[in-house]
Amino acid sequence: MKIVQKSGKTIDEAVNEALKELNTTKENVEIEVINEGKRGILGIGSEDAVVRVKYEETPLKKAEDYLEKVIKSLGIEAELKGSYEDETVNIEIVGDSESVGKIIGRRGDTLDAIQYLTSLVVNKDEKEYIRVTLDTENYREKREETLKKLAKRMANVCLKTRRNVTLEPMNPNERRIIHSALQNYRNVTTYSTGQEPNRCI
Repeated sequence: MKIVQKSGKTIDEAVNEALKELNTTKENVEIEVINEGKRGILGIGSEDAVVRVKYEETPLKKAEDYLEKVIKSLGIEAELKGSYEDETVNIEIVGDSESVGKIIGRRGDTLDAIQYLTSLVVNKDEKEYIRVTLDTENYREKREETLKKLAKRMANVCLKTRRNVTLEPMNPNERRIIHSALQNYRNVTTYSTGQEPNRCI
């Protein structure tokens, strides 16, 4: 929880100063008025209003605040739909097709990079690890289905030619999908080789 104490000529002015420092909105905070302030006569005997503002930063809020900045810096208009349960932050980025394409990038590279950076932000100062998953237009599920089909197609090529087949470099999550899809495939074994980011199956 973050606590900020601010003063101003009015309560609203003091609250706005606190919100500016906390980089949040009034709906997300608890406001305690320490001093309502006094106007005084001709400036004599006047007192500033003083407020104490409390802001509890949940993992979901940290993720959304960070993502809003990233999306804005990319010049993209999109909406965030998030949830937090079982130590996992799930966020769906909703926008038009052109915006979504920029967020996904080539084969999900941009989406994965943003997800990784968001995870770093969320887990800073956390005692337990919190998983972060970002998706847009159901891209993750579609990509998983594509990879499963690719895995089986390449496994059949191996069986026909009796030769090893090397796939293009993939991130750890995508390699896991390939390994999992072929773990019970008869006469086919899979293994990863190479160094990141060029590690492949």
